[in-house]
Amino acid sequence: MGDDTQPGRAGTRRHDPQRRERIVAACLDVIAECGVAGVTHRKVAAAADVPLGSMTYHFSGMDELLREAFEVFSTTVAERFESRLAEAADLAEARTAVAAIISNDVFGSQRDLVLTHELYTLAARDPAYRQLTNGWMRRSRTALERHFDPMTARLLDALIEGLTIHEALDTERRDPDIVAKGIERLTKWEAAAGNAPTA
Repeated sequence: MGDDTQPGRAGTRRHDPQRRERIVAACLDVIAECGVAGVTHRKVAAAADVPLGSMTYHFSGMDELLREAFEVFSTTVAERFESRLAEAADLAEARTAVAAIISNDVFGSQRDLVLTHELYTLAARDPAYRQLTNGWMRRSRTALERHFDPMTARLLDALIEGLTIHEALDTERRDPDIVAKGIERLTKWEAAAGNAPTA
């Protein structure tokens, strides 16, 4: 019998349909705490509160679990990014949305920062993970292209990435005007030409 069930107090077996999702969520928690190098089946099972045997029942190995966990994480961040830009109705609102993405969304917490950098490290070594990061970047640029031309969208994507990393790692608080001014400089052509794409 599969490991989707577990003994109950009366000797029966309890159905646990969300177990796989709990394992994936727990894996992200363990990565955030210990880094990818510190992840083990035992740690993830304990964090998910599931039997150790559930790990090999639901996943063929650690690589499958890590890839699924990072896919869930990158999808969640990309959806926040897309939602923010979808709400913008004009260029001014799009600029404001980009600023909010930098200040609040991409690395909304220390956990997000650690998970992102752990994914980047894996992607630098393993092309399979690069598919995840490339898909993430592609979704970001597509969302930006609702309001900006493709070249500007690519540059803004790089600005978002760079400024969020600096914000997360800098020991001094940054002047928030720098974000707004950087976005304005990169998007001046859009305002001058008046031809920014619309949603």
